[in-house]
Amino acid sequence: MSQLRYPLRINVGFLLHLPLGTSRDLHFDFPSLQVTDDLEIKELKGIVRLIRTSQGLLLQGEFRGEKGEECVRCLSNFWQYLETSFNELYAFDQRSETDSGLVVPEGGNIDLAPLIREYLLIEVPINPMCRPDCKGLCPICGENLNENTCEHVAQSE
Repeated sequence: MSQLRYPLRINVGFLLHLPLGTSRDLHFDFPSLQVTDDLEIKELKGIVRLIRTSQGLLLQGEFRGEKGEECVRCLSNFWQYLETSFNELYAFDQRSETDSGLVVPEGGNIDLAPLIREYLLIEVPINPMCRPDCKGLCPICGENLNENTCEHVAQSE
């Protein structure tokens, strides 16, 4: 499979027969990336450490980036900064499998996209705001109060 088509797919086969405790760091840096069909991340940066254990491969990941969101107060589109870290074990076989159910595929290629999607989406605030002091919309005319002051707000002050 093309590395450009699946930029978050990594070949871990080289680690499978190395001594326990062997590790490798993989760095990721994308100006913009369509992680999955429903998730685009801008400025995606991250690192994954792969560690060979007796049960499988331990992945320790740290990722950050920005996701397009709509402010709950003013309805403006903005880029929400997200940051996450995770530890996941990809087991060598079903006997070593953890609750997450991750197993090293036969081909030795692990696609990080579903993991990164899951962990980044957990970090999205329930009520995303473009900024902490967002003034929202005028309840009467709908004017964005971050950009303009309308006559309704001026009358209530």
